[in-house]
Amino acid sequence: MSEMKLYEVFIRAKSGLNHRHVGSLHASDPQMALLNARDVYTRRKEGVSIWVVEAEQITASNPAQEHEWFDPAEDKVYRHPTFYPLDKEVENM
Repeated sequence: MSEMKLYEVFIRAKSGLNHRHVGSLHASDPQMALLNARDVYTRRKEGVSIWVVEAEQITASNPAQEHEWFDPAEDKVYRHPTFYPLDKEVENM
């Protein structure tokens, strides 16, 4: 029997929406992962599309390096809405 791999499962609830992570499962290959994801996560017709991604293929940022990744760049003023002039007709911006 082939080795069981961990897959992350993403479901799109309906057309036009983003896929959302709904959980994980083990499967021997991507096709089996899709079938298992369908059976486990869409039993009540909750989705229109399923993505499965082998967990070891996901590259993620390190939470310990949060400041390096997510601190705003203060030297790039164009990223701040105050950099752009607004018309007087625009309210609540």
